Amino acid sequence: MLNLNLIRNTKVYEEAFEKGEIQAKLKMVPLLLELGLSIQQIAERLKLDTDVVTEAARN
Repeated sequence: MLNLNLIRNTKVYEEAFEKGEIQAKLKMVPLLLELGLSIQQIAERLKLDTDVVTEAARN
C-alpha cells in the first residue's frame, strides 16, 4: 500500500489520472446528446469547454 501512495503523489500519475477522467467524459458526450441534452448543458455538467464538447460530438 505504501508504494501505491508514493506513486499517487507523482506528477506523472496525476496527469495520467486527469487524462483518463477527460477521456471518460468525452466518451459520455454522444450518450448525453442521445438523451436530449444540449452541448451547453453537457459542457456545464461535465465541466468542459463547449468547444471540446462540440468536437467530441463530431467524432
